[in-house]
Amino acid sequence: MTEHQTAHAPAIERPRGGIRLHGVGKTYGEGEAAVHALTDVDLDIAPGELVTILGASGSGKTTLLNIIGGIESADTGTIVVAGQDISTTKPAALGAFRRDHVGFVFQFFNLIPSLTARENVEVIIELTGRGDHRRAPELLTAVGLSDRADHFPAQLSGGQQQRVSIARALATDPDLLLADEPTGALDVATGRSVLELLQRTSRAGRGVVMVTHNEVTAQIADRVIRMRDGRVVSADTNASPLDAANVRW
Repeated sequence: MTEHQTAHAPAIERPRGGIRLHGVGKTYGEGEAAVHALTDVDLDIAPGELVTILGASGSGKTTLLNIIGGIESADTGTIVVAGQDISTTKPAALGAFRRDHVGFVFQFFNLIPSLTARENVEVIIELTGRGDHRRAPELLTAVGLSDRADHFPAQLSGGQQQRVSIARALATDPDLLLADEPTGALDVATGRSVLELLQRTSRAGRGVVMVTHNEVTAQIADRVIRMRDGRVVSADTNASPLDAANVRW
């Protein structure tokens, strides 16, 4: 399998990862220094959808992703993710929610440099107590890296490191995969391979929400959410999503 080929993501029995937000608001700071990151956000995302959230820097898209994933709490509104109302959930319970339901993929990979690709996947299983260590080779095969399992991050290309991070995010069998600028640090070819994997993950049944400023990613999504100044300004269904393998930018 080559650098830019990926196997299919593991099959899932049913669509997972539905999201419902109503009246969600988030403000940082107080008084004249207050920044309204989110204002009265209403949003419904069906289980199994691949959704791209687009917006310029400062539009609120990363804050929205963090609130969906339980990394941050909203000041106002209701947030239901994977069937669980996390609006008033206490921090300890939010940790359990993240562990049980959400996988995160970040722009800069966040791999542990002293661990191999396989160990980077296994460590999440060990820390969370979810999943099976035997799944690590399976997941690395699914992202096209079976022959790189014993390589350290420094021995992997940027695209390979991002695919390890996706395998790690899937290791606990989450309902929902949240990706923050997952192709931002990659060249076009490796970025395309990551988009292919995210699309295949969604088609296998998991909800995938991807935050980006890259308009091209809108072509592969089931729905495209556009944000400006902390508000959702449009939410459009894509009747015919493009196969990620055909993306050009």
